[in-house]
Amino acid sequence: MNTEPSWRPAVVEPGTAGVEAGPRGLREYLEGTDLGALLVREKAVLFRGFASAPGGYDEMADLLLPRRLAYVHGNSPRTKVGQNVYTSTEYPAAYEISMHNEMSYAASWPTRILFHCEVAAATGGATPLLDGRLWLDSLDPEVRDAFAGGVRYTQNLHDGVGFGKSWQATFETDDRAAAETFLDGTGADWTWRDDGSLRVSLLRQATLEHPVTGDRVWFNQADQFHPAGLGDDAAALANVLPEDELPQYAVFADGSPIPAEYIHHIQETGMRLAVDVHWQVGDLLLVDNVAAAHGRRTYTGERRILVAMSD
Repeated sequence: MNTEPSWRPAVVEPGTAGVEAGPRGLREYLEGTDLGALLVREKAVLFRGFASAPGGYDEMADLLLPRRLAYVHGNSPRTKVGQNVYTSTEYPAAYEISMHNEMSYAASWPTRILFHCEVAAATGGATPLLDGRLWLDSLDPEVRDAFAGGVRYTQNLHDGVGFGKSWQATFETDDRAAAETFLDGTGADWTWRDDGSLRVSLLRQATLEHPVTGDRVWFNQADQFHPAGLGDDAAALANVLPEDELPQYAVFADGSPIPAEYIHHIQETGMRLAVDVHWQVGDLLLVDNVAAAHGRRTYTGERRILVAMSD
């Protein structure tokens, strides 16, 4: 069983790349680089020192991530700030966000994620990254075996007032028919309830084979849907509401409960093995969303990280 990280994201800077700072230099670098091959090989690449002015994210993003996806069916709180550009997860600064691959609970997920640092935190606020193969190999075999059948996720999406996200925010629409059309293409079970809320059930994989390298990685968000992985507030809510009324919940594929100790082991292993990217203003971090998981460390002060995704 692996116990120590042996991987770190690659770092590309104008000086070492032999180009000038700014979008022109980044474009010149990319014209001579197979970005897809680079990302497959490195799993994540930090572009540092290229930003020439505040607010220049769009031009950089167009170079690194030309086909941006909307965050439809996303489960974390974000604010849309541009053309398929969002703030990173808006959980309070005092809470750590565990390791995960973006939208691994969904029928489809982004293959690439681009983060951009507009404002660096006063202290903390690093984005930890984790080699998904290392995460899988480092889990207790008993835990790995228990998830062999996959994960069943439940989402209770309210109609505008309630705990968690609304269905309108989740699917970026106020049109029930549009939400239904989206869900019909995902293999999910779903039903509208009398109070206008929408219940969605999804059976998904727990591990995944990388489409290029063939590496098998840990690829699910059971811990982020389970009360045991969401801190004291979620645990308190789970004591008040029945399981099937929680904003989100996860069980094994056969419907049996996931032990809390499994959830704690998954999270602890992920955070322990992760390597931190300590942000500098202007940084751009491109991540292979299958090969590498990401999270967030706690922080103080203001912090603004933007994120975009692509297929």
